[in-house]
Amino acid sequence: MNKFCIFFVCVVFAVTMTACGMATIKPNYTLTNTDLMRIGGEKPSDKEPEIINMGSYCLQVSEKWKADGKTPDGQTIWSKDSLRHAIPCQ
Repeated sequence: MNKFCIFFVCVVFAVTMTACGMATIKPNYTLTNTDLMRIGGEKPSDKEPEIINMGSYCLQVSEKWKADGKTPDGQTIWSKDSLRHAIPCQ
């Protein structure tokens, strides 16, 4: 029993050392829809507010980009906020 415990501890130690010595996998961030979120680079430019005629009322749509955290390798995550306000048509 004692030899089995020593063998088990040695195996666990060897596996741990092997895992720590392996090369780290570089993360690959790909997005299919960059209209809502982007990774890295500078802040995308904000669009001017847009007014959409919905028939009996109009809708003012504002889209703004904000920094929403960082990836594990330090790249900024940019996400888009969309603000909608009902306004009278002119």
